[in-house]
Amino acid sequence: MPKAHTPRALKATEIVAHLAKLEGWTLSGDGDTLAIEKPFDFANYYQTLAFVNAVAFIAHAQDHHPELLVQYNQCLVRWRTHDAGGISLSDFECARHVDALQPEAATA
Repeated sequence: MPKAHTPRALKATEIVAHLAKLEGWTLSGDGDTLAIEKPFDFANYYQTLAFVNAVAFIAHAQDHHPELLVQYNQCLVRWRTHDAGGISLSDFECARHVDALQPEAATA
């Protein structure tokens, strides 16, 4: 059975270029914990959990799973590629999918 492709960690210049194309996403962490993250705000807990479930669907479909910090009316989404030891193209692709859940938030 062939080995699954391990994503490549992006270089700093690549990360900055891709991050510039996303609204509201920032860098967090350092070294092996370097990630892109964005908080999403909601009116109530029900809306927050509906969003979390939608993110879970994206994560499952992409086979790439974020760190989520869930609070009453906010969810912080953090993407990084553990296998690559940094941020990969998959993180930016997944961030775009998450932004598409809330078009108004992505352009705000």
